[in-house]
Amino acid sequence: MNQVQNSQQIHIEFLLEEHSAEAALMNIVPKILGPTVSLRFHPYSGKRDLLDKLPWRLKAYSRWLPTNWRIVVLVDRDQEDCEWLKAKLEQNAQDASLPTKSSPWPSPRIVLNRLAIEELEAWFFGDVDALIRAYPRLGRNIAAKARYRDPDAIGGGTWEALEKELKQAGYYQGGLAKIKLARDVSTYMDPDRNRSRSFQVFRKGLLELVRQ
Repeated sequence: MNQVQNSQQIHIEFLLEEHSAEAALMNIVPKILGPTVSLRFHPYSGKRDLLDKLPWRLKAYSRWLPTNWRIVVLVDRDQEDCEWLKAKLEQNAQDASLPTKSSPWPSPRIVLNRLAIEELEAWFFGDVDALIRAYPRLGRNIAAKARYRDPDAIGGGTWEALEKELKQAGYYQGGLAKIKLARDVSTYMDPDRNRSRSFQVFRKGLLELVRQ
């Protein structure tokens, strides 16, 4: 976790639904934004916990937020309607008078709302090279499987699919350790090559947030 170094440096608060997202983004975000952006991660106890507390958290931020601070909210889409969930997140920000890209009033964007479709593990399937470097016994054949060619379209749960592949390769026989997995794979991820569309939307949004 980086600390704010000066009043001009951009600082981003990340509101996340679980610790595995924190483990992944601690490695991934500096690769996207470089070392000059200050970061702090706030993982919650699951998606419902984050969504229930988000309106209060954003209103609390709005009372004192420094001008160089930004907020990123990242949740898994899971099986929920993508447009409904995104609209809910946007409305929470607007209710707290914190501008987003879709805000009706002109102002520098403060909040970036993003969805991992359908789950964070889809972003790991989006970078097969990173998966294989972290877990070599997976082998190159995983990249040739038709169901994994579009990481955001993997049905039946991406973490379940990844757990199955890892178990077949001899890893995590006692069950998937999501935080360790996130840390291991994200260490080798290259944001530029990720095939997940939702990851690239996340990446683009981060870059726009700090460059506006």
